[in-house]
Amino acid sequence: MVCNLSIGRPRYAEHEQLLTGVLRQATERREFALSLAQADAEVFQTVLAAYKLPRASEPEQRERARAIQSALAAAAEVPLRVAAVAADLIRLAGDIIGRSNPSVLSDVAVAAVLARAALDSAVVNVEVNLAGLDQGEQRSRLAGQLAGHASAAGQADTVVREARARISG
Repeated sequence: MVCNLSIGRPRYAEHEQLLTGVLRQATERREFALSLAQADAEVFQTVLAAYKLPRASEPEQRERARAIQSALAAAAEVPLRVAAVAADLIRLAGDIIGRSNPSVLSDVAVAAVLARAALDSAVVNVEVNLAGLDQGEQRSRLAGQLAGHASAAGQADTVVREARARISG
């Protein structure tokens, strides 16, 4: 909305290219995030199915353990992508402060707050899956990627502070 209320206005003409790019990227991220909701539901079913596998014999126990590890790793990937989208949205919100219509600056702050909430939620969902994974390269890789995305939380706080400061004058 902020971009739509800024693009095409002479006052923000020097930022038109930036705003158009942010609008395009934010739209793409929103559509991708919606697809991730469905993917998350599907991968969760895989986790449930893995935990329901028989475990009466040692071969069944090994197969069940392997299936659980595979399902948990896949289940961590989806919220990890949500965290990446949220981090991108936080960055995009920061990019338009001072370069967009100040009448809707509160919406920039709200976007950062909502993206931060999505990021925090995704972090928790990745962590719960990582907790069930055996120590190893895959767990380390996922945890490292998560840490990179989670660092955007501080940037969200900065965006909100800056927006609020500009609003209060």
